[in-house]
Amino acid sequence: LEALDHESHDMSSVEVITTGGAPVAPELVRKVRERLGCSLQSAFGQTEASPMISLNHDDVSIDDICFSAGQPLPHTSVSIRDPETGAVLDVGAVGEICAKGYNVMIGYHDNEEATSAAIDENGWLHTGDLGTVDKRGFIRVTGRVKDMIIRGGENHFPAEIENTLVEHSQIAEVAVVGIPDEKWGEVISAFIRSDDDKPLDIDDLKSFCRNHLSPQKTPSIWRRVDAFPLTGSGKIQKFRIREKYLAGDYD
Repeated sequence: LEALDHESHDMSSVEVITTGGAPVAPELVRKVRERLGCSLQSAFGQTEASPMISLNHDDVSIDDICFSAGQPLPHTSVSIRDPETGAVLDVGAVGEICAKGYNVMIGYHDNEEATSAAIDENGWLHTGDLGTVDKRGFIRVTGRVKDMIIRGGENHFPAEIENTLVEHSQIAEVAVVGIPDEKWGEVISAFIRSDDDKPLDIDDLKSFCRNHLSPQKTPSIWRRVDAFPLTGSGKIQKFRIREKYLAGDYD
């Protein structure tokens, strides 16, 4: 999309785009549909599930594409469980997404310890992803278990804050990370990439956040970055952002 802002390209051959691997901002989904005019599907899965667990059909609403990863594939069961106890949670509750089906791997090669950590005695794959399932069976991914921020004993999910902040005109891309804090345990921190060179208006960003989210979800640390550390598949490495911040690289 950024390339199309600078020069025209013939995109008529693009028929379907499937998103997955990490939550995608709703505004980006809308822009793809508006500018490319192609079918867009959102999916959820991981290599251990060969590799897909759920998928949105082309005929679902734009809101379902923006805010969900579709429904489980045929012959695949999904449950939402408490990350600590493994108990099955109610519809709409946030917990770890677990999957079961013929698509789930038998195990990791020559690594029984890792296999038992990922797949329980009943054959459920614990994905390490947080999310919900609604009454229709649509899955919504809210983040990673390890990325969840615990501030003052209260759980906060980065994806919720990121999806709000990315709607702000100053923000092209954002990563919300928990930073260790002596008083709160962790504090919410926003690392922002902008498309222009203007200084960030922190007061405006805080006001925007509080207008859309509860006050305790407003980041207390704000930093501008030129680029994010990424994995080979293009995912933001939040642990490296945390490391770089603690090392003083973002001062």
